[in-house]
Amino acid sequence: MLRPEDVGLRDLGPRRRVAGLRREELAQLAGVSVSYYTRLEQGLSRGASAEVLEAIGRALLLDDHEREHLNRLAEAARRTPRARRPRPEKLADETRDLLRAVDGVPALVLGRRTDVLAWNTLGHALLAGHLDFHSPDNLAERPNMSRMLFLDPHCRELYKDWKRKARAVVGNLRITVGRHPQDPLLAELIGELTMKSPEFVALWGDHRVAPCDAASYELHHPVVGPVTVTQQTLSIARSPEQVLIVCTTPAGSPSEAALALLRQTSSGQAPCTDNVSAPIAASWR
Repeated sequence: MLRPEDVGLRDLGPRRRVAGLRREELAQLAGVSVSYYTRLEQGLSRGASAEVLEAIGRALLLDDHEREHLNRLAEAARRTPRARRPRPEKLADETRDLLRAVDGVPALVLGRRTDVLAWNTLGHALLAGHLDFHSPDNLAERPNMSRMLFLDPHCRELYKDWKRKARAVVGNLRITVGRHPQDPLLAELIGELTMKSPEFVALWGDHRVAPCDAASYELHHPVVGPVTVTQQTLSIARSPEQVLIVCTTPAGSPSEAALALLRQTSSGQAPCTDNVSAPIAASWR
């Protein structure tokens, strides 16, 4: 939360009624009238220019990701809302081949709503071994990583610093909502998490915006014990709404040895002729 001293304003001390900046102060910093800023804030004015948005971004000390999100929200507000039936997300053959090619490390493919479209044997064993390997193939059972993180006890216990992982997922969800503000299935997911998870409500209220690019997490795996992995998010050229998540460990580390053990223990959980689950469409849940 921005404080007056963060932007060069004098703090009035205990006389302030709000913890952060007041609407009048933000309008002053952005160089617009209070009434105009109020209309923007309340969604009553949808014609903010690029210059005004840039000024508001400077006033709020937004980083590049947050400014991009602000511009997306403004662009979405200019468009006339139109309900659309979501298109099923399909896994391209090339993506399935890519997932099979990296079978030596845990990997999975997520759709834009964080539905699991496919995972390899090791990715399934590391992150969701309590679920059926073929669950991504079944539209009624398809896992959703955001839903699992907040509502599945196994996933909550898997991450040592669960709140850090949850914060990253929520920040990425906000970016997705900015890109697809009229997606009813995405709205349904956000609504479900809001109803069922107080932690999600608190993190969503932070309005944090950040992509999940790469981060290291310490896991408490129920089979092989502590494992520290770097989760990297890679874009897929043929399917820009989908991402490949790859988990790596330092060479020669105890975590690499733990994954080798996990690979041995999980080798019988999927057909050896095809170690990649291959769904044909995204979940309608």
